[in-house]
Amino acid sequence: MKILVNSSRIFVGVLFIISGLIKLNDPLGFSYKLQEYFSADVLNLPFLDSYALGISILVVVFEVILGVFLLIGYKPKFTVWSLLGMIVFFTFLTFYSAYFDKVKDCGCFGDALKLTPWESFTKDLVLLIFILMLSFGMKFIKPVFNKLTVTVLALLSFIFCLWFGYHVLMHLPAVDFRAYKIGNNIKEGMEIPEDAPKPLLEYSWTFNVNGEEQVIVTNGSYPSVEGEFVRVDTKVLSEGYTPPVVDFSIESEDEDLTEQFLSTENLIVVVSYSLEKIEADGALKLKALQNEARKNGYSIIGLTASSKDTKQRINQDYNIDFEWYLCDEKALKTVIRSNPGVLMLDEGTVRQKVHWNDIEDLEF
Repeated sequence: MKILVNSSRIFVGVLFIISGLIKLNDPLGFSYKLQEYFSADVLNLPFLDSYALGISILVVVFEVILGVFLLIGYKPKFTVWSLLGMIVFFTFLTFYSAYFDKVKDCGCFGDALKLTPWESFTKDLVLLIFILMLSFGMKFIKPVFNKLTVTVLALLSFIFCLWFGYHVLMHLPAVDFRAYKIGNNIKEGMEIPEDAPKPLLEYSWTFNVNGEEQVIVTNGSYPSVEGEFVRVDTKVLSEGYTPPVVDFSIESEDEDLTEQFLSTENLIVVVSYSLEKIEADGALKLKALQNEARKNGYSIIGLTASSKDTKQRINQDYNIDFEWYLCDEKALKTVIRSNPGVLMLDEGTVRQKVHWNDIEDLEF
């Protein structure tokens, strides 16, 4: 039993630390995932939206320090019962999400590793079994160092988590796992290879035949049936290939300019998923950025999901005159975790990417 408990202790502790650090690397991304869970279609808790970032930080910091506590043997009773409470809640959440097909990716490992809803539930179920083993064998969880040392290590882990979370919020994630990271080409990320797997769909056609409903299943072709068509239901059997970059576009009010701008050399793109929520201190830096970009031979544009009137108001308020183009809000939140944020593109390749706090660090 002792060997089993210590093996479980290492497995659970390491997994919680890895999972927590990946999310702590990008707390804004995890907060967007929480907002998805809070939406009316899932848990119907929209009043928690404004607290999503705070909740995300608390959850991931708690996740990391519980993993550390377990490995060093600090307060085993508190640690194990806390782990059990967390895993029971998340097992319920992932089951609910999978069974009712609500959230396609739980965000357990951020953008580093995408899991399907059922994979997430299975992972939580396995963790639940290991944590239950720990709860039954709690007496075998002993501190690996003396009391003072484990207390200091526990405190240091907590301080590190708070510092790291604050650092990435004030700058950008230390490690970028998304398709828009430096060195990636956005245009290439949108392409679908010719030999890529196609989506596999199943169509259930319902007809009224002599007063009775008859269902015929096909792979898409319209069935030959002597009866009145009622409806057709579509089921996705296999998603097929999804390119790394989806829903990204650069559009004016009446024209798609994505191809044009992703073929442009020396382009500065200011990203603000919502100009209504733009950080005022960041917006104040855009005038100097605009002047510096043009002085060095760069074109500059903005990308937002906000309305035409809001774009005009922002340009007047902050004395800027570059053009704002339209893009999906969710896509812009994925492009950069900053509002505003700045990308330097060269024919669609991301050369530099900075938080508004670091605009001065751009190298032209």
